[in-house]
Amino acid sequence: MKKLGIFIVALIAVCGNAFGQGTKSLVINEVLVNNKTNFQDDYGQQHAWIELFNPTFATVDVRNCYLTCDKRVLDKSLSAPERAALMYPIPKGDVLTKIPPRQHLLFWADAQPKRGNFHLNFELDSIGPNWIALYDGNAITLIDSVTIPANLPVDCSYALNVDGIRAKGWKVMGQEAGTYVTPSTNNVTLDTNEKIDGFKQKDPHGIAMAVMAMLIVFMGLLVLFLAFKVVGNIGKKIAQRNAMRHHGIEDVKVAKEKNVGTESAEIYAAIAMALHEFQSDVHDVENTVLTINKVKRNYSPWSSKIYTLRSLPK
Repeated sequence: MKKLGIFIVALIAVCGNAFGQGTKSLVINEVLVNNKTNFQDDYGQQHAWIELFNPTFATVDVRNCYLTCDKRVLDKSLSAPERAALMYPIPKGDVLTKIPPRQHLLFWADAQPKRGNFHLNFELDSIGPNWIALYDGNAITLIDSVTIPANLPVDCSYALNVDGIRAKGWKVMGQEAGTYVTPSTNNVTLDTNEKIDGFKQKDPHGIAMAVMAMLIVFMGLLVLFLAFKVVGNIGKKIAQRNAMRHHGIEDVKVAKEKNVGTESAEIYAAIAMALHEFQSDVHDVENTVLTINKVKRNYSPWSSKIYTLRSLPK
């Protein structure tokens, strides 16, 4: 039980840390202040909008967070309830407040919060600069903020150059800037491949590409040749092994015949004497082992005088 309690406490701590880091990673990604003919809300009307982006690879719930354009919340002497009164609290209980990984969420700055959870209680100044901030659920921790420059062109947005990366800077997007606004989608759409474009610049005539393609084909053929050769050799060895199993006796006989005539003369002499003794049947019953060894002496011990009984016994 003690280990289970420690595990539960650790799990709660990890989950709490993960949720905290999730909301702190949110980014104000794009803002359109003066909307005349651009994106429409769910009521078919054009209003200023603020886009949030989740740069992480986990779902982040933005509920309980706060959005505001009132700089009075920067006063550190204000209490948390006083700060919260100057901001729009994102309601709970809406599944759409969960931002999936690497996705966006759009809020309408139309000062009509009764139209839905994503309609803010403030509007943006279409002429002057706008300061927009996103606060955590405690109404004290600032998650992100941006100052929108004054006199932005109509239907042009102020957006990050790269989604979720503040260090890459901001840019104006819209028809007057030669681009398009991108509500609820990526600020940069990768419709080209940098590697392919670079290869085209280095090899405009395609010679290197042709040589590379031929080398790849030849390498593939070489690999196939080696593979078939190795497989063929393995199959040949397996076939030979199976043939030897089926014809093992004949192979042994052939092998023995090939080795005939390689024995020494002593072996032939021993075999001949044994056959002679066996066929004549005149020998005594003795041990059936016959041994013939070479001697270094040139004379026979049977004719040596030292082994005879010519001298009289004493």
